[in-house]
Amino acid sequence: MSYVEELFGLKDTRAVITGGAGVIARAMASVLRRAGASISLWDLATSPSAADTAAALTDEIESDAPIVGESVDTTSVDAIRDALAKTESAIGTPNLLINGVGGNRGKSAFVDLDIELFRKVLDLNIMAGLVIPTKVFAEKWTERKIPGTIINIASMASYVPLSGVWAYDAAKSAVLNLTQATAAEFASAGIRVNAIAPGFFVGNQNRDLLIANNETGELTARGKSIIDHTPYGRFGSVEELEGAVVYLASPKASGFVTGVCIPVDGGYLVSNI
Repeated sequence: MSYVEELFGLKDTRAVITGGAGVIARAMASVLRRAGASISLWDLATSPSAADTAAALTDEIESDAPIVGESVDTTSVDAIRDALAKTESAIGTPNLLINGVGGNRGKSAFVDLDIELFRKVLDLNIMAGLVIPTKVFAEKWTERKIPGTIINIASMASYVPLSGVWAYDAAKSAVLNLTQATAAEFASAGIRVNAIAPGFFVGNQNRDLLIANNETGELTARGKSIIDHTPYGRFGSVEELEGAVVYLASPKASGFVTGVCIPVDGGYLVSNI
């Protein structure tokens, strides 16, 4: 085994990735599998489902490590506990949780807020996307004295508000805050909590917001504004998240790192005039 393989290899890692059928989660699952991790993808989506994504990655990446998909409602403590039991049977007891559930719904002026939709976005990103899975996994790990690792998915909105997406702004700022708070809370149990803040990556949820014409690649006004604010002058590719994921997942590479958030944003947060 080479030094790099020893430092970043994940053959002893058993990962659960929630929101596992999404574009970013799929990229994370891909690199973790290449690094040797066993993986369980959790998602409520049906097209593709978590099982579909797991099957595709099985075909794409040669590995002896198992990868499975489960339909899981991460708003439910009982559902997560049931899924965790199934996951233990399939790949062993997980020691890595990637909280990948999240997203935005709608855009409006503040006075035109849909209050119920606001609550749903908070519930999606904070409760389903962090609080409830983290609670269940941390209970299990603390009880069994497992030095687990949690990676949350933050956002540019964790640092600076994005216009018109009020609930998403509130939720993602909470993700950063809770990453730091739980890192302090769980450190004595040997549990690390960190986050990755992707810049702007074109996915299924935001494509229509950023791309005006898929054939020509013409951007919307919002898409152009984002590119103008990004020193690299382009959107990110999901593959560019892979290094940060492997680094934070590896207890050898980042074993003394907790409570941090790594922006992968093409310089968005340091844009100036």
